[in-house]
Amino acid sequence: MIGFRRLLREREHHPEWLLYLMAAAVPFSFATWRALLNNFAVDEAGFTGIEIGILQSVREIPGFLAFGVIFVIRYMREQTVALLSLVILGFGVCITGFSTDATWLYLTTVIMSIGFHYFEAVKTSLFMQWAPKEQAPVIMGKIVSAGSIFSIVSFGIVWLAFEWLHVSFNPVYLLGGGLTIAMVVLGRALYPYFPQHVEQKNEIVLKRSYWLYYALTFLSGARRQIFVVFAGFLLVEKFGLSVGAMSLLFLATTTIMAVLAPIAGRWIRDYGERNALIVEYVGLVIVFLGYAVAGSVAVVVALYLLDNLLFSLSTSIKTYFQKIGEPEDFAATASVGFTINHIAAVGIPVVFGLLWARSPSMVFQIGAGLAAISLVISCLVPRHPTRETRVTLPFPTREASGRVRP
Repeated sequence: MIGFRRLLREREHHPEWLLYLMAAAVPFSFATWRALLNNFAVDEAGFTGIEIGILQSVREIPGFLAFGVIFVIRYMREQTVALLSLVILGFGVCITGFSTDATWLYLTTVIMSIGFHYFEAVKTSLFMQWAPKEQAPVIMGKIVSAGSIFSIVSFGIVWLAFEWLHVSFNPVYLLGGGLTIAMVVLGRALYPYFPQHVEQKNEIVLKRSYWLYYALTFLSGARRQIFVVFAGFLLVEKFGLSVGAMSLLFLATTTIMAVLAPIAGRWIRDYGERNALIVEYVGLVIVFLGYAVAGSVAVVVALYLLDNLLFSLSTSIKTYFQKIGEPEDFAATASVGFTINHIAAVGIPVVFGLLWARSPSMVFQIGAGLAAISLVISCLVPRHPTRETRVTLPFPTREASGRVRP
């Protein structure tokens, strides 16, 4: 009770607490949707690799159009857009299980995805505005951890619902989406509107001096999409994992993230974004090559866990931009960054879904190639990035030689 009263007294001075709450609201919907998707698509809708590729491409279209947030914030506060996006996310998940028709599943996926991607774009902007630079990696680690903890709850609910209560898909979708909406109501009731210290540009911002951030963001979206679409599908289609087994796997991965994300945040703060990205991409080359040749479910599960662990280091792309970007560019660049992140994500699921029908291993071999390219580019990130030192070239010894004028 004392802790809750303290939270009520101090909440106006800690906008990052609202970020934690909103991050906790997302998993009730998205983790539920993610845990059920492959089994619902295969068992209820009769999807193959081709249809699941189409669905995942459709899901990424709102992410590709995330730059639209720039125009929305002309008329709404970013904080309002974030909460409204969560409501749309919850609603889309609530109605998913009412039909097994492919068209319905595509439609509800788009609705859910609009809420998810618009929230993520605004959340990134608010994080960069509200988090002090010196503590930003730690705060981002806690945000990821909060999402992971509530993902554990969501995956646990799914596991109990199917393994013990033997319910159908629809009630679980309704519960997951409804809990997200309930968290939005709580967030709106507890927290005031926080002032913006720097007015954000409400127009598309593309700067040559941000090119390395754009490149890292594009490649991150491409290789992440291969994992999101096909790693879980491999476990269901090739190895026949059930809803309960997939839920336990998601439960294990999110437990690891909940524990290690704050540690990863502190590691990024202490050792820098460059080192974090290099470690991530070396690990991803190994993981994708492992997916391509693995013939054992135990090996694929181990690789899946390692893949999620490495993902906790990808937040360094955001903290890198926070250090090199102009404060008034945060909102516009966050939304444009989401669009860039999803350029490849729109096409990869369909194209690779067709490739999957012929050679699943080739999908992951290409993923290893993308991770290798990302590794090379990450070496251009300065050891100590600033607005004056945004890029460092590999051959000179002085980082100053890599300075780029805005």
